[in-house]
Amino acid sequence: MSHSNQSIAPDGQPWRMTVLRNANGMDVTFMDWGATWLSARVPLEDGSVREAVLGCATPADYLNQSAYLGACIGRYANRISQALLTRSGCQLQANQPPHQLHGGPQGFSCRRWLIVSQTPDEVIYRLNSPDGDQGFPGNLTAEVRYQLKEDNSLVISYQAETDQPCPVALTNHAYFNLDANQGDARQHRLQINADRYLPVTAEGIPDGDLQPVAGSGFDFRQAKSVADDFLTDADQKKTSGYDHAFLLNTLSGNSQPAARLWSADGKLRMSVFTDAPALQLYTGNFLAGTPARQGVYENYQGIALETGFLPDSPNHPEWPQPDCWLAAGEKMHTQTCYRFNAV
Repeated sequence: MSHSNQSIAPDGQPWRMTVLRNANGMDVTFMDWGATWLSARVPLEDGSVREAVLGCATPADYLNQSAYLGACIGRYANRISQALLTRSGCQLQANQPPHQLHGGPQGFSCRRWLIVSQTPDEVIYRLNSPDGDQGFPGNLTAEVRYQLKEDNSLVISYQAETDQPCPVALTNHAYFNLDANQGDARQHRLQINADRYLPVTAEGIPDGDLQPVAGSGFDFRQAKSVADDFLTDADQKKTSGYDHAFLLNTLSGNSQPAARLWSADGKLRMSVFTDAPALQLYTGNFLAGTPARQGVYENYQGIALETGFLPDSPNHPEWPQPDCWLAAGEKMHTQTCYRFNAV
């Protein structure tokens, strides 16, 4: 009996898995529940294939974790202070009381997305979110397209439209460990193309103005080990490590990498390209106990690089980034690319 339960999602339907492959021998796997990115297997120079993203052993295990592993996040990725949209007076559903995180208690990561189409190298998912969903105004339709390219890039394209003004920030919450998910991901080297970061409280809510990364542990403008300046300042100590948004220098376009990450053994590099204004660096400070493909993950075993807007952006029009509010009848388009290169 337990086996049949494992194969059925909470809505009584089976999970639907999709595998995309390219001619280089890379493959990526997704499921329609949460439009979740389950796996990225990248060929190395020696012919071996290495898993680059954290994942669970079974689809059902994804229901038993609160780390948002690989999920598509919406309507609004990151935190909204007091779960309140001050511009419209909308009270949202809080799931980190009194705040809202990642779209609320039943955000897009907890839903079955419709598979619109799939080919050997891309899959498109769609979700309809009704007016009042998690407190958000307006009927909203979201689409995410995952496309695997021949250069070992996974291109994630988001689209949304609504019939009432609503803040929208869609992202993917993959955790990366480029050492085949083994060991402490703080041994990875990281570069982030950003001059400023946003301090937050222990609850992850913005705490003051954007700050220069210069002279702080948040300076990743030159590649360095994540461990180098880990917990060396008060801002990190509040959140048990890095869990902060950076205002990217790459806003004019995504021709330059917003970030680059290298495995500890130097054999695999990932570059992040995006047209989003901000990047959230999360070092997996509370990953311990999350179901893994074998056993459970430990804290710091994966690094999330979530593209989107600064936290609580709906309530901070003064920040130097595009407006995250989507107007009625407008279409939002945004794209993020994760490119994997064997070194």
